[in-house]
Amino acid sequence: MLVRIRPGAELTGAERELVDCLRAYPSTGLALVDCRVGDRRLGAVIVTPRGITVLEVKGFRRRQSGLLTAAADGTWMISDSPLDLEADASNGLTDRVEHGVHAVRVALERALQDSRHVSGAVVLVPYRGVVVRPARTALRPGLDVLVANSVDAHELRVYLEGFSAGPREWTVERVLNMCTALGAAEVPTRAELVEAGFDAHRPAPAPVATQVRRFSEPAPPPDPSHRGKFVGIGLFAAAVLGIFVVFVVVGVALLQDSPHPRPMSDTSQTSTPRAPSTATPRKTECWPFQREC
Repeated sequence: MLVRIRPGAELTGAERELVDCLRAYPSTGLALVDCRVGDRRLGAVIVTPRGITVLEVKGFRRRQSGLLTAAADGTWMISDSPLDLEADASNGLTDRVEHGVHAVRVALERALQDSRHVSGAVVLVPYRGVVVRPARTALRPGLDVLVANSVDAHELRVYLEGFSAGPREWTVERVLNMCTALGAAEVPTRAELVEAGFDAHRPAPAPVATQVRRFSEPAPPPDPSHRGKFVGIGLFAAAVLGIFVVFVVVGVALLQDSPHPRPMSDTSQTSTPRAPSTATPRKTECWPFQREC
């Protein structure tokens, strides 16, 4: 990683140890140490192909080890002891790094630069051989606390390689424009930035993978000539069957009829004998003095 220190800067012991860590990193990036943005002094401003982070670097006044906790009121503790820093108290560390992030964003916006991917972190540099855990703590979205020194700088390296998930939009030209916007005194050349790993031009966006939809071809429709042939055969068979049924019915009817028809007089007589007449005799009218009356 490229490191540029402001001429005449008076670095603390923690800042010098951070410079040694950054120079040993093989990652692509540019670190502006002891950067002055307006009237504000920033420990370091680091730009990578994916974004910018502002670091506030603080060392310890004495050897302290244990569990690091950051309270909501701004009081930082290591186990049961207050955090004892070499320069300032821990109160207000969160506000100072947030003010530094705001100053960088304002400077970029005034220079018509993109200020979306700007983060911040507090880097605590303990004495060598001292263990402070956790080595990384998230305070707020886009604001972290890191514990690192030249002996154990793994978490710092992981943070610098992934603090921003933005695309690789910080090209050589944009990095140079950023240095001008922040008023950096020591600016690397284009060749140095390309050698460090920055892209000379913004990479083309990756083509969107289009999903090829495969359609299975429908089965060909049956041949209409064969279909009509089958329909004709079916109709012909039905007609033949109907004619056969008609002939059968007619034949049965002819077989049941007699070959010698009887005369109408025979057919009109019935075999049942006629019942005798039961009519009452007519009464004879009698006259006076008539015999047998």
